[in-house]
Amino acid sequence: MSFEKLRDMDTFTDAMFNRIVAFQERKHPAWDQSSPFDERIRDLPLHYLIFSNADRDPARYRQTVAPYYPLSDEIRRIAGYVRLVADAPVVADMHGGNGFIGSLIGREGAKVIGVRDPSAKPNQIEDFYDPACYEVRQTTIAGIDFSFDVAFSSWMPAGVNQTPDIVKHRPKLIVFVFTDHVDNDGKPQTGVPAAFTHLPEPYRMIEEWSITRPRNILHDIWPDLTPSLEEIRHTRIYADTPYHAICLPDEQSAGGSYDWEGELEMALLALQAKHSLRATGLVS
Repeated sequence: MSFEKLRDMDTFTDAMFNRIVAFQERKHPAWDQSSPFDERIRDLPLHYLIFSNADRDPARYRQTVAPYYPLSDEIRRIAGYVRLVADAPVVADMHGGNGFIGSLIGREGAKVIGVRDPSAKPNQIEDFYDPACYEVRQTTIAGIDFSFDVAFSSWMPAGVNQTPDIVKHRPKLIVFVFTDHVDNDGKPQTGVPAAFTHLPEPYRMIEEWSITRPRNILHDIWPDLTPSLEEIRHTRIYADTPYHAICLPDEQSAGGSYDWEGELEMALLALQAKHSLRATGLVS
């Protein structure tokens, strides 16, 4: 592995901290709901896809932006499956929140309708979606009255199983994004385990993958930044009978990465370098 990029770490660090401070002080376009989506996601700091803003009131708001950092490769992979089941696919973003992650899927060639439960806490940035591909409906999952091809269940609310309500709509595909992490009281952070494993016939799992966020991914490299736990999030895709055999082509068209992935790449590279130095005994 080459650590050549780390030669620019000082310059990179200065720019990253400037982005973090700008977001914290609400000077980043992400806070401006009238700005185009492209501007709002440009230079969005990785830090705020791991943590919420310091002024967030957790009694009133869920995460500031999103519960996890989405990766361009996985978003394109999900969207690839979505496009296999309809010529003009419609995705229901079951726990849509502010629409941030659902919009990234929509921008890959789908119409996405965000299901916003009126009783749920809003994100601190309440609306963060691309109106070119995403719209919001104020309703519960049980109350959905529109047709859709794919159910996207990302970060099901903790301690509940909403899968039966999703299955009742008989989508062609159900995409779950969740974690097995539990809090100090042993309560799951997303849904309940049965929600993601015990789907009724005719649904069959056709794809799954997991992504690990290392412990202290930022703090280990930049001690001024907040410590964080390791988190493993899983994606599982279930298909109805006519779609059990669908699969993505071996070669998918490549696209650009998100700006926060540049910070992620540097953080992971620096962690790898630090681990290598520890293995040689050069650092503790």
